[in-house]
Amino acid sequence: MEANEFEHLLAALMPPNRLACEVSACTGLRISDVLNLRTTKLSERFSVRELKTGKTKRVRLPRTLLDRLLAQAGRIYVFENRLDYRKPRTRQAVYKDLRRAAKLFRVKDIHISPHSARKLYAVSEYRRTGSIERVKELLNHEDEAVTILYAMADQLELRRRKK
Repeated sequence: MEANEFEHLLAALMPPNRLACEVSACTGLRISDVLNLRTTKLSERFSVRELKTGKTKRVRLPRTLLDRLLAQAGRIYVFENRLDYRKPRTRQAVYKDLRRAAKLFRVKDIHISPHSARKLYAVSEYRRTGSIERVKELLNHEDEAVTILYAMADQLELRRRKK
């Protein structure tokens, strides 16, 4: 999926879900890590301990994105659960909203998920740097083969569509 197609879908999301996907696309963080951001830890530069791998990743947010996050941040988590402010929003809630938007735009031939934002980040970084090694480092991947799948996601999708 191209970045502009994804942006159209984001426009139809609930504002917190849109913002979470934008943070993922801007930083390369998994959606679960974005949703677990704590309000008190939010700044232009901070570290995140990835839930999936336990690795630490340094993150830099553009000022405009940081301001939007601070404006909607909850008491504990930036993305509060709608039923209990002591818990973060779930990735399933973001996924359901994305699926609703995809249905609204009649997107059927592409699998859309919050993880698509991370893949868009990988594609854009690969285009910017031309280095699989750099993208691997940015995504905290162990295996270069996995990074290649992410960095070439747009090309793989184009090939799949042509079949």
